[in-house]
Amino acid sequence: MAETLRELLSEDELLRFYEQMVLCREFEESCAEQYSKGHITGFLHLYSGQEAVAVGCTAGLQQKDYILSAYRDHAQAIVRGAEPKKVMAELFGKATGLCKGKGGSMHLFAPELNFMGGYAIVGGQFPIATGLAWGSQLLEEDRVTACFFGDGSMNQGTFHESLNWSRLWDLPVLFVCENNFYGIGTEVHRASAQAALHRRTCGYDIPSEKVDGMDVIAMYQATKRAAEWVRERQRPYFIEAVTYRFRGHSMSDPAKYRSSSETDVWKSRDPIINLSRRLLEEGIATQEQLDDIAKRCLAQVEESVRFAEESPWPEDAAVWEDIHV
Repeated sequence: MAETLRELLSEDELLRFYEQMVLCREFEESCAEQYSKGHITGFLHLYSGQEAVAVGCTAGLQQKDYILSAYRDHAQAIVRGAEPKKVMAELFGKATGLCKGKGGSMHLFAPELNFMGGYAIVGGQFPIATGLAWGSQLLEEDRVTACFFGDGSMNQGTFHESLNWSRLWDLPVLFVCENNFYGIGTEVHRASAQAALHRRTCGYDIPSEKVDGMDVIAMYQATKRAAEWVRERQRPYFIEAVTYRFRGHSMSDPAKYRSSSETDVWKSRDPIINLSRRLLEEGIATQEQLDDIAKRCLAQVEESVRFAEESPWPEDAAVWEDIHV
Protein backbone atom coordinates (compact mmCIF):
# COMPACT_ATOMS: atom_id res chain seq x y z
CA MET A 1 0.00 0.00 0.00
CA ALA A 2 1.36 3.42 -0.96
CA GLU A 3 2.44 5.63 1.93
CA THR A 4 0.46 8.75 2.66
CA LEU A 5 2.17 12.13 2.56
CA ARG A 6 1.83 12.49 6.35
CA GLU A 7 3.82 9.29 6.79
CA LEU A 8 6.66 10.80 4.78
CA LEU A 9 6.89 14.45 5.84
CA SER A 10 5.32 16.96 8.20
CA GLU A 11 2.51 19.19 6.99
CA ASP A 12 4.79 22.23 7.24
CA GLU A 13 7.43 20.56 5.05
CA LEU A 14 4.86 19.52 2.46
CA LEU A 15 3.37 22.99 2.24
CA ARG A 16 6.86 24.49 2.02
CA PHE A 17 7.65 22.21 -0.93
CA TYR A 18 4.43 23.29 -2.61
CA GLU A 19 5.05 26.99 -1.99
CA GLN A 20 8.63 26.80 -3.27
CA MET A 21 7.52 25.12 -6.50
CA VAL A 22 4.73 27.65 -7.04
CA LEU A 23 7.14 30.53 -6.39
CA CYS A 24 9.62 29.15 -8.92
CA ARG A 25 6.89 28.67 -11.54
CA GLU A 26 5.50 32.18 -11.05
CA PHE A 27 9.00 33.63 -11.16
CA GLU A 28 9.84 31.89 -14.43
CA GLU A 29 6.57 32.83 -16.09
CA SER A 30 7.16 36.43 -15.05
CA CYS A 31 10.66 36.24 -16.54
CA ALA A 32 9.12 35.22 -19.85
CA GLU A 33 6.83 38.27 -19.71
CA GLN A 34 9.70 40.61 -18.84
CA TYR A 35 11.79 39.15 -21.65
CA SER A 36 8.98 39.85 -24.14
CA LYS A 37 8.92 43.45 -22.89
CA GLY A 38 12.65 43.83 -23.45
CA HIS A 39 13.47 44.20 -19.75
CA ILE A 40 15.52 41.00 -19.81
CA THR A 41 17.91 40.54 -22.72
CA GLY A 42 20.36 37.89 -23.90
CA PHE A 43 19.69 34.20 -23.41
CA LEU A 44 16.95 33.14 -21.01
CA HIS A 45 16.43 29.47 -20.11
CA LEU A 46 13.32 28.78 -18.04
CA TYR A 47 12.78 26.00 -15.51
CA SER A 48 8.99 25.59 -15.73
CA GLY A 49 8.13 21.91 -15.31
CA GLN A 50 11.35 20.92 -13.54
CA GLU A 51 10.60 22.51 -10.16
CA ALA A 52 10.36 19.20 -8.29
CA VAL A 53 14.05 18.55 -8.94
CA ALA A 54 15.34 21.81 -7.47
CA VAL A 55 12.96 21.80 -4.51
CA GLY A 56 13.23 18.11 -3.64
CA CYS A 57 17.00 17.92 -4.05
CA THR A 58 17.77 21.08 -2.12
CA ALA A 59 15.62 19.89 0.77
CA GLY A 60 17.54 16.61 0.80
CA LEU A 61 20.86 18.41 1.21
CA GLN A 62 22.27 20.32 4.17
CA GLN A 63 22.82 24.08 4.07
CA LYS A 64 26.58 23.58 4.37
CA ASP A 65 26.63 21.48 1.18
CA TYR A 66 27.76 23.11 -2.06
CA ILE A 67 25.36 23.37 -5.00
CA LEU A 68 26.35 24.04 -8.61
CA SER A 69 23.99 24.35 -11.56
CA ALA A 70 24.00 24.85 -15.29
CA TYR A 71 22.50 27.92 -17.02
CA ARG A 72 18.86 27.05 -16.14
CA ASP A 73 19.61 28.24 -12.64
CA HIS A 74 16.99 30.75 -11.40
CA ALA A 75 14.98 28.20 -9.41
CA GLN A 76 18.10 26.54 -8.03
CA ALA A 77 19.29 29.86 -6.59
CA ILE A 78 15.90 30.87 -5.20
CA VAL A 79 15.21 27.53 -3.53
CA ARG A 80 18.70 27.66 -2.03
CA GLY A 81 17.77 30.93 -0.37
CA ALA A 82 18.53 33.75 -2.79
CA GLU A 83 15.99 36.59 -2.60
CA PRO A 84 13.75 36.54 -5.69
CA LYS A 85 13.99 40.33 -6.01
CA LYS A 86 17.79 40.15 -6.19
CA VAL A 87 17.60 37.39 -8.78
CA MET A 88 15.14 39.42 -10.87
CA ALA A 89 17.32 42.52 -10.56
CA GLU A 90 20.25 40.45 -11.79
CA LEU A 91 18.27 39.39 -14.85
CA PHE A 92 17.50 43.06 -15.49
CA GLY A 93 21.22 43.85 -15.22
CA LYS A 94 20.73 46.17 -12.24
CA ALA A 95 23.28 47.07 -9.57
CA THR A 96 21.06 45.55 -6.85
CA GLY A 97 21.21 42.15 -8.50
CA LEU A 98 22.60 39.01 -6.91
CA CYS A 99 25.87 39.58 -8.80
CA LYS A 100 25.59 43.38 -9.09
CA GLY A 101 24.09 43.04 -12.57
CA LYS A 102 27.26 41.53 -14.00
CA GLY A 103 26.25 37.89 -14.27
CA GLY A 104 22.77 37.84 -15.73
CA SER A 105 20.54 34.84 -16.12
CA MET A 106 23.17 32.18 -16.67
CA HIS A 107 25.73 33.22 -14.04
CA LEU A 108 23.91 33.46 -10.70
CA PHE A 109 26.24 33.06 -7.74
CA ALA A 110 25.74 33.24 -3.97
CA PRO A 111 28.74 31.86 -2.06
CA GLU A 112 27.21 32.95 1.26
CA LEU A 113 24.50 30.36 0.55
CA ASN A 114 27.03 27.81 -0.73
CA PHE A 115 25.42 28.23 -4.15
CA MET A 116 28.59 28.12 -6.20
CA GLY A 117 27.23 29.27 -9.50
CA GLY A 118 25.29 28.68 -12.63
CA TYR A 119 27.51 27.93 -15.62
CA ALA A 120 26.78 28.96 -19.18
CA ILE A 121 29.51 26.76 -20.63
CA VAL A 122 27.98 23.33 -21.18
CA GLY A 123 29.68 21.00 -18.71
CA GLY A 124 31.65 23.85 -17.14
CA GLN A 125 30.42 22.99 -13.65
CA PHE A 126 31.82 19.43 -13.63
CA PRO A 127 35.50 20.21 -12.94
CA ILE A 128 34.51 23.02 -10.53
CA ALA A 129 32.35 20.61 -8.54
CA THR A 130 35.13 18.03 -8.52
CA GLY A 131 37.60 20.64 -7.28
CA LEU A 132 35.25 21.85 -4.55
CA ALA A 133 34.76 18.28 -3.34
CA TRP A 134 38.52 17.70 -3.38
CA GLY A 135 38.96 20.86 -1.31
CA SER A 136 36.37 19.64 1.19
CA GLN A 137 38.19 16.34 1.42
CA LEU A 138 41.58 17.97 2.01
CA LEU A 139 40.11 20.28 4.66
CA GLU A 140 38.28 17.32 6.25
CA GLU A 141 34.95 19.12 5.98
CA ASP A 142 31.68 17.27 6.44
CA ARG A 143 30.34 18.63 3.15
CA VAL A 144 28.74 17.17 0.01
CA THR A 145 29.04 18.90 -3.36
CA ALA A 146 25.85 18.56 -5.43
CA CYS A 147 26.40 19.13 -9.14
CA PHE A 148 23.27 19.68 -11.27
CA PHE A 149 23.42 19.40 -15.06
CA GLY A 150 21.33 18.56 -18.10
CA ASP A 151 21.36 15.42 -20.22
CA GLY A 152 22.95 17.32 -23.10
CA SER A 153 26.16 17.92 -21.13
CA MET A 154 26.92 14.24 -20.57
CA ASN A 155 28.79 13.89 -23.85
CA GLN A 156 31.26 16.61 -22.84
CA GLY A 157 34.77 15.51 -22.00
CA THR A 158 34.57 17.30 -18.66
CA PHE A 159 31.79 14.94 -17.59
CA HIS A 160 33.91 11.85 -18.08
CA GLU A 161 37.07 13.40 -16.66
CA SER A 162 35.22 14.55 -13.55
CA LEU A 163 33.50 11.23 -12.90
CA ASN A 164 36.83 9.47 -13.33
CA TRP A 165 38.68 11.70 -10.87
CA SER A 166 35.82 11.77 -8.37
CA ARG A 167 35.90 7.98 -8.14
CA LEU A 168 39.68 7.65 -8.40
CA TRP A 169 40.11 10.03 -5.46
CA ASP A 170 36.83 9.05 -3.79
CA LEU A 171 35.40 12.55 -3.57
CA PRO A 172 32.07 13.47 -1.89
CA VAL A 173 30.19 14.52 -5.04
CA LEU A 174 26.53 13.94 -5.79
CA PHE A 175 25.94 14.21 -9.54
CA VAL A 176 22.32 15.04 -10.44
CA CYS A 177 21.37 14.81 -14.10
CA GLU A 178 18.14 16.66 -14.95
CA ASN A 179 17.15 14.58 -17.94
CA ASN A 180 14.47 16.57 -19.78
CA PHE A 181 15.14 14.48 -22.92
CA TYR A 182 16.45 17.29 -25.14
CA GLY A 183 19.82 18.94 -25.53
CA ILE A 184 18.45 22.12 -27.10
CA GLY A 185 16.46 20.39 -29.87
CA THR A 186 18.27 17.04 -30.05
CA GLU A 187 16.50 14.16 -28.36
CA VAL A 188 18.71 12.19 -25.99
CA HIS A 189 18.57 8.91 -27.92
CA ARG A 190 19.93 10.71 -31.01
CA ALA A 191 22.99 11.95 -29.14
CA SER A 192 23.81 9.22 -26.60
CA ALA A 193 24.68 5.61 -27.43
CA GLN A 194 23.32 4.73 -23.97
CA ALA A 195 20.06 6.64 -23.55
CA ALA A 196 19.52 5.22 -20.05
CA LEU A 197 21.83 7.88 -18.70
CA HIS A 198 22.23 6.56 -15.16
CA ARG A 199 23.83 3.43 -16.59
CA ARG A 200 26.73 5.42 -18.02
CA THR A 201 28.43 5.61 -14.63
CA CYS A 202 29.22 1.88 -14.52
CA GLY A 203 32.50 2.51 -16.34
CA TYR A 204 33.63 4.56 -13.37
CA ASP A 205 32.29 2.26 -10.66
CA ILE A 206 29.91 4.94 -9.42
CA PRO A 207 26.53 3.74 -8.12
CA SER A 208 23.48 5.37 -9.70
CA GLU A 209 19.71 5.37 -9.81
CA LYS A 210 16.86 6.79 -11.88
CA VAL A 211 14.23 8.89 -10.07
CA ASP A 212 10.90 10.42 -11.08
CA GLY A 213 11.90 14.05 -11.44
CA MET A 214 8.25 15.15 -11.63
CA ASP A 215 7.65 13.98 -8.04
CA VAL A 216 9.07 16.33 -5.41
CA ILE A 217 8.73 13.73 -2.66
CA ALA A 218 10.61 11.11 -4.68
CA MET A 219 13.36 13.63 -5.42
CA TYR A 220 13.63 14.60 -1.75
CA GLN A 221 13.84 10.99 -0.58
CA ALA A 222 16.38 9.97 -3.22
CA THR A 223 18.60 12.99 -2.62
CA LYS A 224 18.49 12.68 1.16
CA ARG A 225 19.40 9.00 0.94
CA ALA A 226 22.14 9.59 -1.64
CA ALA A 227 23.65 12.58 0.19
CA GLU A 228 23.83 10.58 3.40
CA TRP A 229 25.55 7.75 1.47
CA VAL A 230 28.08 10.17 -0.06
CA ARG A 231 28.73 11.85 3.29
CA GLU A 232 29.25 8.58 5.12
CA ARG A 233 31.36 6.79 2.52
CA GLN A 234 33.09 9.83 1.00
CA ARG A 235 32.41 8.52 -2.50
CA PRO A 236 30.51 9.88 -5.53
CA TYR A 237 26.93 8.97 -6.43
CA PHE A 238 24.77 9.68 -9.48
CA ILE A 239 21.03 10.44 -9.76
CA GLU A 240 19.19 10.65 -13.09
CA ALA A 241 16.09 12.78 -12.50
CA VAL A 242 13.63 12.16 -15.32
CA THR A 243 11.84 15.45 -15.89
CA TYR A 244 10.49 17.73 -18.63
CA ARG A 245 10.70 21.41 -19.47
CA PHE A 246 7.35 22.87 -20.49
CA ARG A 247 8.95 25.58 -22.62
CA GLY A 248 11.59 25.50 -25.32
CA HIS A 249 15.31 25.33 -24.60
CA SER A 250 15.39 29.11 -24.30
CA MET A 251 13.01 31.98 -25.04
CA SER A 252 14.23 32.00 -28.65
CA ASP A 253 13.26 28.32 -29.13
CA PRO A 254 9.68 27.59 -30.34
CA ALA A 255 10.26 23.86 -29.62
CA LYS A 256 8.71 22.69 -32.89
CA TYR A 257 10.72 19.47 -32.62
CA ARG A 258 8.26 18.25 -29.95
CA SER A 259 4.70 17.18 -30.68
CA SER A 260 1.81 18.76 -28.81
CA SER A 261 0.67 15.30 -27.70
CA GLU A 262 4.06 14.64 -26.09
CA THR A 263 3.96 17.95 -24.27
CA ASP A 264 0.38 17.32 -23.12
CA VAL A 265 1.37 13.97 -21.60
CA TRP A 266 4.12 15.58 -19.55
CA LYS A 267 1.98 18.56 -18.54
CA SER A 268 -0.49 16.07 -17.09
CA ARG A 269 2.34 15.11 -14.74
CA ASP A 270 2.93 18.72 -13.66
CA PRO A 271 4.65 18.41 -10.24
CA ILE A 272 2.73 21.36 -8.80
CA ILE A 273 -0.71 20.16 -9.88
CA ASN A 274 -0.04 16.61 -8.74
CA LEU A 275 1.22 17.64 -5.31
CA SER A 276 -1.74 19.99 -4.83
CA ARG A 277 -4.13 17.16 -5.68
CA ARG A 278 -2.55 14.89 -3.07
CA LEU A 279 -2.56 17.67 -0.46
CA LEU A 280 -6.28 18.13 -1.01
CA GLU A 281 -7.14 14.44 -1.20
CA GLU A 282 -5.31 13.65 2.05
CA GLY A 283 -6.78 16.64 3.89
CA ILE A 284 -3.41 18.31 4.46
CA ALA A 285 -4.53 21.58 2.88
CA THR A 286 -7.73 23.21 1.73
CA GLN A 287 -8.21 24.85 -1.65
CA GLU A 288 -8.34 28.19 0.15
CA GLN A 289 -4.91 27.55 1.68
CA LEU A 290 -3.43 26.64 -1.69
CA ASP A 291 -4.99 29.71 -3.28
CA ASP A 292 -3.48 31.87 -0.54
CA ILE A 293 -0.06 30.35 -1.23
CA ALA A 294 -0.43 31.11 -4.94
CA LYS A 295 -1.44 34.72 -4.19
CA ARG A 296 1.50 35.14 -1.83
CA CYS A 297 3.94 33.81 -4.41
CA LEU A 298 2.51 36.00 -7.16
CA ALA A 299 2.75 39.07 -4.91
CA GLN A 300 6.39 38.24 -4.15
CA VAL A 301 7.19 37.95 -7.84
CA GLU A 302 5.39 41.18 -8.66
CA GLU A 303 7.37 42.93 -5.93
CA SER A 304 10.55 41.45 -7.42
CA VAL A 305 9.73 42.99 -10.79
CA ARG A 306 9.01 46.38 -9.19
CA PHE A 307 12.30 46.20 -7.29
CA ALA A 308 14.20 45.40 -10.49
CA GLU A 309 12.49 48.14 -12.46
CA GLU A 310 13.22 50.78 -9.80
CA SER A 311 16.80 49.69 -9.12
CA PRO A 312 19.72 51.70 -10.55
CA TRP A 313 22.01 50.58 -13.33
CA PRO A 314 25.62 49.84 -12.33
CA GLU A 315 27.95 52.84 -12.39
CA ASP A 316 30.47 52.92 -15.24
CA ALA A 317 33.33 52.56 -12.76
CA ALA A 318 31.87 49.23 -11.57
CA VAL A 319 33.38 47.57 -14.63
CA TRP A 320 36.75 47.75 -12.85
CA GLU A 321 35.46 46.11 -9.68
CA ASP A 322 35.31 42.38 -8.84
CA ILE A 323 38.07 41.44 -11.27
CA HIS A 324 41.35 39.59 -10.78
CA VAL A 325 44.61 41.11 -11.99
